[in-house]
Amino acid sequence: MRERFVEIATPSGRMETFVTHPEQDGPFPPVIIYMDIWGVREELFEIARRVGTVGYYCMVPDLYYRQGKVRHEFRDAQNRMISLHALDEERKQEVIAPGRRLSNQMVVDDTGAILDFLGRGEPVRPGGVGTIGYCMGGRHVMCVAGQLPDRIIAGASLHGTSLISDAADSPHHLVKQLRGELYCGFAEHDPYAPMYMVKELDELLRPCPVAYRYAVHKGAQHGYALPNRDIFDAQGAARDWEMIFAMFHRRIPPYRA
Repeated sequence: MRERFVEIATPSGRMETFVTHPEQDGPFPPVIIYMDIWGVREELFEIARRVGTVGYYCMVPDLYYRQGKVRHEFRDAQNRMISLHALDEERKQEVIAPGRRLSNQMVVDDTGAILDFLGRGEPVRPGGVGTIGYCMGGRHVMCVAGQLPDRIIAGASLHGTSLISDAADSPHHLVKQLRGELYCGFAEHDPYAPMYMVKELDELLRPCPVAYRYAVHKGAQHGYALPNRDIFDAQGAARDWEMIFAMFHRRIPPYRA
């Protein structure tokens, strides 16, 4: 595997981005991983490596770049990342604040810059792009798919937040523009994606021109899909990976004869 950090020029500055892909048999379909509220870290880079090993050019952009280098990791005695709900109020607000300053449109603009970068000599195949997003990144997966439907054709939103809300830029307003395929992984116990919202999203997406699949993981909590988390749910995460890789093989197959 090859990996490096690159700086991608955007209308707002320069966005540091982790890139990994196989050494042989390129060019590769590109996959963008959208970070959660905690920001970029080794945990997300390791997920990118997992995706890359099966034949993808995988990227993890630091979407907080407008705010400098934002890094948050609070760990317990077992060296697991402590979930947001278990933090004291001061540390919780410290983690949340940068995400509040990152708008959905900023992420869409940054994604456009990423697509431009991919077209300038990177070992990627032209055409469709895959995405995986965690927490707020799950929301961003839907936003970029709705605004860039010709390119973003295989998206996975894992314990995504505010997929349906009263906000003017709520991603559910874009469902009729989605194309390709979308998979959502949900926790059974998630205040950011309660079961009534899961059902409402299914009803909204069912008549739309996108193939939609989802899974609700029994007993799981918000943040379940991240492997270094104190509430990691291995069974739920394994099911997500099964669904994600099947979707990628349908929409953006890694190798062509």
